[in-house]
Amino acid sequence: MSRRALRRLRGEQRGQEPLGPGALPFGFRDDDDAEEGPKRGPGGQRSRGTGKEGVRVNNRFELINIEDLEEGPVVNGERCDGPLTDAVVSGSKRRSQSGSAEPKKDGEVDDGTAPLEQSNASGRFRKKKKKQKNKKNSAGEALENGLEDIDRILERIEDSSGPHHPSPPPLSSRKHVLYVEHRHLNPDTELKRYFGARAVLGEQRPRQRQRVYPKCTWLTTPKSTWPRYTKPGLSMRLLESKKGLSCFAFEHSEEYQQTQHKFLAAVESMEPNNIVVLLQTSPYHVDSLLQLSDACRFQDDQEMARDLIERALYSMECAFHPLFSLTSGTCRLDYRRPENRSFYLALYKQMSFLEKRGCPRTALEYCKLILSLEPDEDPLCMLLLVDHLALRARNYEYLIRMFQEWEAHRNLSQLPNFAFSVPLAYFLLSQQADLQEQELSSAREKASLLVRQALTMFPGVLMPLLEYCSVRPDATVASHPFFGPNAEISQPPALSQLVSLYLGRSHFLWKEPAIMSWLEENVREVLQAVDAGDPAVEECENRRKLLYQRAPRNIHRHVVLSEIKEAVAALPPDVTTQSVMSFDPLPPLDTIYSYIRPERLSPVSHGNTIALFFRSLLPSYTMEGERPEDGGAEGLDRNQGLNRLMLAVRDMMATFHFHDPEAPHEDRDEGDGEWD
Repeated sequence: MSRRALRRLRGEQRGQEPLGPGALPFGFRDDDDAEEGPKRGPGGQRSRGTGKEGVRVNNRFELINIEDLEEGPVVNGERCDGPLTDAVVSGSKRRSQSGSAEPKKDGEVDDGTAPLEQSNASGRFRKKKKKQKNKKNSAGEALENGLEDIDRILERIEDSSGPHHPSPPPLSSRKHVLYVEHRHLNPDTELKRYFGARAVLGEQRPRQRQRVYPKCTWLTTPKSTWPRYTKPGLSMRLLESKKGLSCFAFEHSEEYQQTQHKFLAAVESMEPNNIVVLLQTSPYHVDSLLQLSDACRFQDDQEMARDLIERALYSMECAFHPLFSLTSGTCRLDYRRPENRSFYLALYKQMSFLEKRGCPRTALEYCKLILSLEPDEDPLCMLLLVDHLALRARNYEYLIRMFQEWEAHRNLSQLPNFAFSVPLAYFLLSQQADLQEQELSSAREKASLLVRQALTMFPGVLMPLLEYCSVRPDATVASHPFFGPNAEISQPPALSQLVSLYLGRSHFLWKEPAIMSWLEENVREVLQAVDAGDPAVEECENRRKLLYQRAPRNIHRHVVLSEIKEAVAALPPDVTTQSVMSFDPLPPLDTIYSYIRPERLSPVSHGNTIALFFRSLLPSYTMEGERPEDGGAEGLDRNQGLNRLMLAVRDMMATFHFHDPEAPHEDRDEGDGEWD
């Protein structure tokens, strides 16, 4: 039963209590002191410790929620100890202790009563706060003790089971071998690991408050120096989804198609300034950015070349379909469509810049991304590069895992780069000190076995490799017919191309003395097996003649993009004689065209021999019967072309010198070695 009900049973209605003889000097009973208002001391002054609110408490409906007011009002999450609250708490507690209180005598009003009651209430409130703090501290201590107990239990389990090393997770829970992580697509992540965040982000911390670009991207970071982004007419659509794979394709709008036609005309003019003019009107045209990037790179302007590639990637990423994912490994782009090739080439060029910049881990992630777009066909033949990037990034486990998972259906051991890179990865893994002795010896044995198989299958790799590393071979090895000059000459041209590509790219990885000593041991064992007449030697020779008759077109495309001199020199004549455009090198023979470039009258094909000669000197020259594309300034263009042609012919004739054999020869000491 509540206190209010008890008071009603006793007949104590608030504001209706009978007044006693000492009512005029406010001499109420003790149980109603806190409810009826403040006490006054001698001289009619109010006693301290009670507020103004205490005087007005004469209505029984004001203190209906008396139990809530006992704890005081809430201020900023804490209870305040105001005068009214103290009075109510003290009065109610006294009533709970004694059912009826004795009234005071007349004139017995103590000045220290209210302050004493307030001090008691405030003391009790402090005790409450201390209890709450103690509860929080005890809860935190209990949580810490619980965590410590869990750690102790785990330690006991490890101690009871002996030294435990984490085993690799099962294949079902492991990520796909071509899974791409977003954080590894940012080169700053790798640079921070090498040089620290302060050195990398020192100049990038001040940022603009206003956001200029419409969306955040994973492949590049938009720069304030770029032109303002406007949609160039590039988009992506979903073609089909089957067997968990989604096939996408980029699309060109009519406006973008017109820009593409202008770009092709600018390329045919062989004048880079025409591409610059085109980019002024269409700053995010992808093929123009790729072509101009190559022109800047040939002029040793690497910074501008890289900036143009990043702008092209940003333009294409802004056109992604909402369902297109860079990391899932289930999105496909058909290289046979010309609209998709620009994305492949932009990724490849960005990967090359990252490798030269010293970010092999980021370049490896880009390589996996390119390979995941069409892993079966592999149009850029990224399998010839992924092993090199994995070794440079010291990600030996990934290279070994890829070899183990793909060897069964892709025959990676038949590629010279995988045949030598995988045993090198095993050997470098065996040099790490954080593995057990048993694991180190197992990796060393696996490395020796695989490198012996590689030397038996590709004997023409050893001598060029030693020459690249500036190592003089042993006389026994150099004079042996298996590793001698005959091994390099007798291998098929397609195999020579693959060997030249691998050695030109990865030879420096073999220069360490420990690696050379290990290689020397295995070379001697291979020679012993050859001298003993091992049947595997003859089997490998027959396989070389059968498999490497002609390299496919994607390998030639990879060699052209790699720009490795030794590999480019080994290209067959049918590839070197045809024109190769950097924005579309060696397009597939079964190209799928979504739109066709409109045919235009080519003046070169209808001109005579003299016109062809003049046009070779001056491409803007036109004959009288030919119409230029821009019909507004026909006469002016013809006159300017003729004037330029006459000036070019005049300069050419001025440089001709006829040599008279009968004229006396005069020695010129000043002009030796100089050309006019």
